[in-house]
Amino acid sequence: MSHQYFSQIAWTGNRGQGTESYRSYDRTWDISVTGKPVIHCSNDPLLGGDPSKMNPEDLLLSALAACHMLWYLHYAAVQGIVVMGYEDTPIGIGEVDENAAGRFISVTLRPKITLRAGSDMAAAHAIHDRIHEVCFIARSVNFPVEYEPTFDFAD
Repeated sequence: MSHQYFSQIAWTGNRGQGTESYRSYDRTWDISVTGKPVIHCSNDPLLGGDPSKMNPEDLLLSALAACHMLWYLHYAAVQGIVVMGYEDTPIGIGEVDENAAGRFISVTLRPKITLRAGSDMAAAHAIHDRIHEVCFIARSVNFPVEYEPTFDFAD
């Protein structure tokens, strides 16, 4: 079964001269999806982008972490493991070749998961091994996605 996803990308960086020269325009745009808040974006700050705005690399890294989290919560609920909190601070490693073409070479998800006291830690940890089989985003990328979870128990 196939699904369709829709988004609108609109360049906002025309300073009045368009792309007349390499430095005559900003690398900014808006992402719009019907019924959702607009996301104002820029390119990577390493390339002169606005560090206060999301860039494509931020969005991809966040999408991977969110997809993993949602599947983790699903499997935990199905297995009767009560998750009280979930945070992630993922790290993406990128490289740029001699032609200035960049790519991700790996991502490590680092979820900090708070479980209800008395939860089965081994079962909670094992859930991570199943997620790569179903996570839409992780299954769509061509680099390894690893995970280094930590667990706490709620008071």
